[in-house]
Amino acid sequence: MAKIEKSGGCQCRRVRYTVQVDPNDAGLCHCRMCQRATGGVAAALVSVKQSDVVWDGEPAWYDSSPIAQRPFCPHCGTPIGFRFREGSENMDFTVGSFDEPWDFVPKTHFGAESVIEAWVDTSALPRTRTGEHEVIMKRWREAGAEPPA
Repeated sequence: MAKIEKSGGCQCRRVRYTVQVDPNDAGLCHCRMCQRATGGVAAALVSVKQSDVVWDGEPAWYDSSPIAQRPFCPHCGTPIGFRFREGSENMDFTVGSFDEPWDFVPKTHFGAESVIEAWVDTSALPRTRTGEHEVIMKRWREAGAEPPA
């Protein structure tokens, strides 16, 4: 598939980016570093060329290991991605940091030694939409706001 332009950023919107990306170049990384860096059972990532990234509000970079760095928002803490410290023209962005992440299609599982199998196929679990959860919606109304779309 051809690359398309997509934008994204952190939760507080102080760190923003625009990038040319192939939505089919995404995957899940299950390595323990990605699990800890995102707080999830896996990191949903999409690979891009660093030269295709335009930042509007610079991220901070955490040296997460001797070989890698991870961009994040220094204000709200949102994890934004991953890159090798040296020797790669590519980097990865977290799928969830994109404004419209629905286009991305995972094509691989990486770090398979740390896959938490119970979380791989959750398609049979019951689903509740945010607007259907009475307690959450009450809290949003009391705050004078609506849940993020």
